Amino acid sequence: MTRDFPAYRKDLKGLIAKLGKEAPGAIKGFGQLHEGAMKAGALDVKTKELIALGIGIASRCDGCIAFHTHEALVEGATREEIVETIAVGVLMGGGPSLMYSAHAMDALEQFEAAGVGSSKSA
Repeated sequence: MTRDFPAYRKDLKGLIAKLGKEAPGAIKGFGQLHEGAMKAGALDVKTKELIALGIGIASRCDGCIAFHTHEALVEGATREEIVETIAVGVLMGGGPSLMYSAHAMDALEQFEAAGVGSSKSA
């Protein structure tokens, strides 16, 4: 079973925007948390995206995989860095995360094929 991760990410963005209209306080609060946590500091944004991807794999969250694979590529993560992050996610989540590592590899290949992280980034 292959998921179209670029389309899935786009669909999730639309659904989250709808939720934001109906529950603006909660979504605005989450947005502020996200902005504060992902802002460059002692760790750069790329590193934070890789950490978030690893946690997404360990917690078995396809939406997290879609968003953080995309953003890691946008922030300049290499394929090798993402693959190592996938391996750490598996380590931290065990066998079930190994199954989700396949989702992350699929997402990586789909976003790379779409040119994310290159000069034709979407």
